[in-house]
Amino acid sequence: MPHFAFGKRQRLLNGADFKRVFSRAERSSDRYFTVLMRLNDTGEARLGLAIAKKQVRRAVDRNRIKRVVRESFRHHQQELASVDCVVMARRDTAAAANEELFASLQQHWRRLLKRQATAQ
Repeated sequence: MPHFAFGKRQRLLNGADFKRVFSRAERSSDRYFTVLMRLNDTGEARLGLAIAKKQVRRAVDRNRIKRVVRESFRHHQQELASVDCVVMARRDTAAAANEELFASLQQHWRRLLKRQATAQ
C-alpha cells in the first residue's frame, strides 16, 4: 500500500536545499506553474513551494494553490522518488479552478519523470 504522508522529511526546509535545486535543475513550465526538479541522495521525493506574492496577490489564493500542490505531490511522491521539486506559481494560477491546477501538475510530474528516467 502506498504511503501518502507529507511530513517534514518530504519538504525542502532551508535555503541551502532551495539554492541547490535552483542552481541546476530540470525545468517544466506551462500557463500555471514552473516546476524545477533535481535528483537528490535522500531516497525520498521532497517538495518546496515558492508562491510569490508578486504573482498571486491574495493570501487566500496563495494558500489554496499551496494546498493543491501539496495534495498533488502527495499522490505522486512514490513515483518521484529521490528528487527535489520546487513549484513556482505564475500569474494566471489564481484564476484557475482546482481541477485545472491538478491536471497541470500531473503533466509536470509526468514530464519530469520522463526526464528523470532518461537521465539515469
